[in-house]
Amino acid sequence: MKKIFLITCGLGLVLSTQAQTPLKTIKDNASTNIKDQGQSGTCWNYSTTSLIESEEMRRGLGEFNLSEMFTTRGVYIEKAKNYILRQGKAQFSEGGLGHDLIHATATYGALPQEVFQGASGEVPNHSGLADELKTYLDDVLKKRPLDKNWLQGYEAILNKKMGTPPANFDYKGKNYTPITFAKEVLKFDANDYVSISSFTHHPYYTQFVLEAPDNFANGAFYNLPLEEMIDLTKSSLKDGYTVMWDADISNNDFQQDNGYALLFENDADVKANPLNPDAKEKAYSASLRQQLYENLTTQDDHLMHLVGLDQSANGKYFFKVKNSWGPVGPFKGYIEVSEPYFAINTVSLVVPKAALSKDLKKKLGIN
Repeated sequence: MKKIFLITCGLGLVLSTQAQTPLKTIKDNASTNIKDQGQSGTCWNYSTTSLIESEEMRRGLGEFNLSEMFTTRGVYIEKAKNYILRQGKAQFSEGGLGHDLIHATATYGALPQEVFQGASGEVPNHSGLADELKTYLDDVLKKRPLDKNWLQGYEAILNKKMGTPPANFDYKGKNYTPITFAKEVLKFDANDYVSISSFTHHPYYTQFVLEAPDNFANGAFYNLPLEEMIDLTKSSLKDGYTVMWDADISNNDFQQDNGYALLFENDADVKANPLNPDAKEKAYSASLRQQLYENLTTQDDHLMHLVGLDQSANGKYFFKVKNSWGPVGPFKGYIEVSEPYFAINTVSLVVPKAALSKDLKKKLGIN
């Protein structure tokens, strides 16, 4: 995520008057309540946790309010191990991608929010946390061989700043560890999710390591042609699935306060049509998308959750997006994102594997 986003996070407590969207609902899928990531750069966790919560409802397993801070803590441990083994030559920040939450849930398990919400309460404040952790790791790297107990000192900082999660807990009359809760109650399987992207500098229908600073884990993404990525997103939503969305939002076209993100030609159009979903938009293409990615205009700023598909009076498609800044804007925390904006600004997706068609699975070599 760009540094500018960490400033934007703090706007989550500003409320606006609720309004009704003029869009026609094509599909509105089950999702949990809007949350506020507060002063933390953990949108990757809030968005992907929301995806898992929606999958639990879609599969008939119940409605859960899962702890974002527990899995954030696990990812911080993974970041530390990676940073140490790479001798400090690696990204270390608050940022991450959707696959980090999937991996952390598989590795560390999950907790209900009521069991662990973190030391700073329901709305987290991680100011200075990443800097303190990195300073500790840099000090560890100054002594060779490394202190064999370095991780204990690192976890002590996490416990102080984020809270100490329980080793086991009671839930509906039964005792669980985080691992057994994820496996037995949530029926979680990391293999049920796939990471998708679309760029022309890698072969289509193969996997590639996404070149983004927050991809500290070197996660691989399936590369689809742009139209197929868009079609997959639409069909997934129509079929009852939801999608984690990683996008660039550091532009004037993304207007949470007005409830819409459209791909305008210029800033004058933004000012003239901020609330008009049928306003004229710029044409999108794979070549324009690639150009903006390679000149570093498009970067992974922020991760959100696509929960529905809507349509304007003139037939334009919009993705209903659940954000993690609290109930901001006219749609109380949601924003309607046009297809052109989505096409140009999407960096990556996490999609339930079950949403992929048989033909697409065959193209990608997915069982």
